[in-house]
Amino acid sequence: MASRKNRMEKILQIVSAKEIETQGELAAALQEEGFQVTQATVSRDIRALRLVKRRGPSGRQHYAVPETELSEMTDKYIRVMRDGLLTLEQAQNILVVKTVSGMAMAVAAALDALKFPEIVGCIAGDDTVMAAVRSADETAELIAKIHELVRK
Repeated sequence: MASRKNRMEKILQIVSAKEIETQGELAAALQEEGFQVTQATVSRDIRALRLVKRRGPSGRQHYAVPETELSEMTDKYIRVMRDGLLTLEQAQNILVVKTVSGMAMAVAAALDALKFPEIVGCIAGDDTVMAAVRSADETAELIAKIHELVRK
């Protein structure tokens, strides 16, 4: 069963990636990701995350993370990376991230949320994340970026 923390991280991922206009759309997106939620649960999560409605490029209102929350959220994702990351290894254009047992999903969510332009997408198991990167050169650059990020 997915935890509330995992669900909240997924909500942040979803609203960052898509223009979600309604609680129903968000509930459907979560269900597509394997989370069994009700509209009431989604409503509580939206309040807890302090999501706001913002006008998007389409001109329509959609859920978003308040700007003041973004740097705080970035700090949280960096902490997740620091706490969970063990090793980074390059396999051509794939970044293989070894994590503390049980932390791969959180580290993958952090990688997604930090929006590294080099990363096309991530897949997480229990203690390993595989991130597809646009090229082998960008994979090497990404490893350096991540090392710099978690050292600060």
